[in-house]
Amino acid sequence: QVQLVESGGGLVQPGGSLRLSCAASGIAFSLNTMGWYRQAPGKERELVATITSVRTTVYADSLKGRFTISRDNAKNTVYLQMNSLKPEDTAVYYCNTYKIVPVSGGRVDYWGQGTQVTVSS
Repeated sequence: QVQLVESGGGLVQPGGSLRLSCAASGIAFSLNTMGWYRQAPGKERELVATITSVRTTVYADSLKGRFTISRDNAKNTVYLQMNSLKPEDTAVYYCNTYKIVPVSGGRVDYWGQGTQVTVSS
């Protein structure tokens, strides 16, 4: 089955950096679009960034220039480099991938367990 395991979260001071990792298994990793989402307390889960199989990237507008998504297909791992962190970046960060169901065209999402990022002095 599909497994997504995040790591790299923690407590960091404002202005600091963190790199999150997500190790994937049970999928043809190099062919899948991978993504990072986050959910802050009391808020809905929101898109952070995605990266396609050909390394096309999409970012939330508010995060452009501070966050960078990348992938290593040899390691079946996707990364999120987060720089100049702000208190409002505090959230649980989730790794995501999905498949499109043949014929129906429906989407099935797969999620990791999440990793907590706390930005505080």
